[in-house]
Amino acid sequence: MSDAASHLPAGARPRVLHVIADPRRRGAQSFARDLDRELRRRGQASALRALAPHPDDRRSPDAGRYPGAPERPAAARPPGALPGPRPPAGAAPTGVLGPGRLHPRTLRALRAAARTADVVVAHGLGTLSACALALAGTRTPFVHVSSGEPGRRTAGAARRLHTGALLHRAAAVTAHSDEARTVLLDRFRLPGTVVRTIPNGRSADRYPPARDAAERRAARAGLGLPAEGLLVAWVGAITREKRLDLALDAVGRMPDVRLAVAGDGPLRAALESRYECARAIFLGDLADPAALYRAADALVLTGEVRSVPGVLIEAGLAGLPVVAPDTGPVRAAVQDGVTGVLAPPGDPAAFAESLAKVLAREGPALAAAARAHLLPRFELGAVADAWQGLLAEVARPGRA
Repeated sequence: MSDAASHLPAGARPRVLHVIADPRRRGAQSFARDLDRELRRRGQASALRALAPHPDDRRSPDAGRYPGAPERPAAARPPGALPGPRPPAGAAPTGVLGPGRLHPRTLRALRAAARTADVVVAHGLGTLSACALALAGTRTPFVHVSSGEPGRRTAGAARRLHTGALLHRAAAVTAHSDEARTVLLDRFRLPGTVVRTIPNGRSADRYPPARDAAERRAARAGLGLPAEGLLVAWVGAITREKRLDLALDAVGRMPDVRLAVAGDGPLRAALESRYECARAIFLGDLADPAALYRAADALVLTGEVRSVPGVLIEAGLAGLPVVAPDTGPVRAAVQDGVTGVLAPPGDPAAFAESLAKVLAREGPALAAAARAHLLPRFELGAVADAWQGLLAEVARPGRA
């Protein structure tokens, strides 16, 4: 693992405040946690804060951790324990700044927290407005991490102008791929020097491959999954754009193959009822999907993809062959026929055929090639090197 702290002087390691929309462990939030942890491991001052608790998850351990929050009822806080999934080992607790993303109390708390930082990193579109508002008139710059959302959420002219005005306040904007960078430049007319390409990344140490069949069976036992038979994993939020229905249809065409679904969302109840059978196993949200990667024989990604998904990086590092939609962002992480198999988006028959190919004979070779391809490009050490350089460049003058 690369360690940029060894050749960066102390004055070039600014104090960093990472801001995420809410404490969920997915997408932009997962990357923020990993980057925060890696910077701290390198000796750089780094902290992580969530703007607000997620409105659909008031049972979160972080739901009441904002300044002035009312105490939760005793029934919601069993003695000695907090409800909700336990964070992965080594994870720092996430402080929640306020009751809502743009609540005045949240913005005041964010402004106060930013006084102790030399640079703020706003992870995901859900943090952009809060950081632009709270940091206006201060000397603390912020960097916005674009996870691919602006193309989907800024289709209208008014919203595009509003988002563009906020992005122009950022000292830098990062994109996960050159393709995404081009979209940001064209859509929002940002200066080329402001928008940087820094890939999504994950720590290889957190996603070790299963060493043998015994370790795979142990991972299945820990998740309550069948010990024998072919198992395909699906990981993500169960929403319309993630297209879990497509994965269920594809696996439904394959006798003797089970699908383990890790995630939750508004469509879970409907899909769980529609596909109620022994071959579709709904696990709910997992605090850490690494065990599922070790338990499965393949991963399938079926939804709309506008950036390089972290789940593809995690699975590849864990030695799990992947079947994913054939789109530009996915091709940055998956080489068709070499490190995984790409299928036409929205075609369940094509996904079933690709999965059958992987499960029948090509899986082990694809998995080994995937890990070798991802390590130098998307492993967190290399990604953190690029981030340390950018943060040192944009941090406010006269930092401690």
